[in-house]
Amino acid sequence: MKKIVTFLLLAIFILNTNNFIVFAQEEANQSLDVNAKSAILIEATTGKVLYEKNPDEKLSPASVTKVMTIYLIYEAIANNKIKWDDVVTVSEHAASMGGSQIFLEPMEKQDVKTLTKSIVIASANDAAVAMAEHIAGSEEEFVKLMNQKAKELGMENSNFENACGLDTDTTNHYMSARDIAIISRELMTKYPEVKEFTTKWQDTITHKTKKGETEFGLTNTNKLLKMYDGATGLKTGSTSKALYCLSGSAERDGMSLIAVVMASPEPKTRFEEVAKMFDYGFSNYQVVNCDAKGKNMGYANVYKGEKQTVNGVIENDASFVIKKGASTDIQKDVQMIEGIKAPINKGTKIGETIYTYEGKEIGRIDILAQEDVKKASLNDTFRKLIIDWVV
Repeated sequence: MKKIVTFLLLAIFILNTNNFIVFAQEEANQSLDVNAKSAILIEATTGKVLYEKNPDEKLSPASVTKVMTIYLIYEAIANNKIKWDDVVTVSEHAASMGGSQIFLEPMEKQDVKTLTKSIVIASANDAAVAMAEHIAGSEEEFVKLMNQKAKELGMENSNFENACGLDTDTTNHYMSARDIAIISRELMTKYPEVKEFTTKWQDTITHKTKKGETEFGLTNTNKLLKMYDGATGLKTGSTSKALYCLSGSAERDGMSLIAVVMASPEPKTRFEEVAKMFDYGFSNYQVVNCDAKGKNMGYANVYKGEKQTVNGVIENDASFVIKKGASTDIQKDVQMIEGIKAPINKGTKIGETIYTYEGKEIGRIDILAQEDVKKASLNDTFRKLIIDWVV
């Protein structure tokens, strides 16, 4: 009985202003014993932490570094900075990379899609550096982009010195498990098309050099794809300094999880431990989707505007993670700001939606103006006075 009471007292926990969960993390940490120096399990839709073990320790990430490299490739594609069919000429520097590689030769030409596929599936260091140079002009400039993006995303315990994750002579190339989860979540949710490659077990590329054309096979380094039902990715890494690392992703029953282990003692162990965390997450939690981003939440009255009201839409998805078997009755209260003075720009906050669960607030999400509302002209004001007088 005491154990049940203790569990219930721990069961309500708030993550942040946008996405929340009702859970007992202490119970999770006690029930899971992950054999790795650092680990974390999050729900990808909300970003909520379901389990953690030394999640903020700065450790060598090895090739898990490439999650950031891959993210920046997809961002460059989305921003029309590069295209999938762009031809990349491989430099001497890129071709000199050791470790896992596809054996690119200096001056060899490959398109962006082929190089990206090689990075995601085969963890090719040479392809990663070739793409870094293509996007930023040099690997050094690309590393600046990596560190800048890390700051933007709140990755407080990460610093990059190269684009591929090979061990450096310093200790300044590092990430934490939490930061790996952050960038992994950003990649999988913002650019879900990456699963075209992250879920592929084998593929081939064709080397085109002065010697002719030769086919080269790619095999995914992520054994989760073969051993775990619902696995969707993501990236392995191993060096003598980092030991064995993995950022894994999986989807089941409308819920997406990301699990990270760092400095696992054996190559097989990292897959087993991530699978263990996935089992825990899928067995114990579920996602409740209340309101979708952009949903109309009503209107607010406008003061001195050409229109008397303005419609409001919710800024972000209202998704919550709760324990399986618990009530899914999440209440919401829409509160609009009264008498907002024109002019109003589209996207201006005009209210907020407050969500409660079992009598306790679990989150607030802003409501934004769906359109511009200009300040009323003298004619508009006069017309309104006449209408009000007649009515």
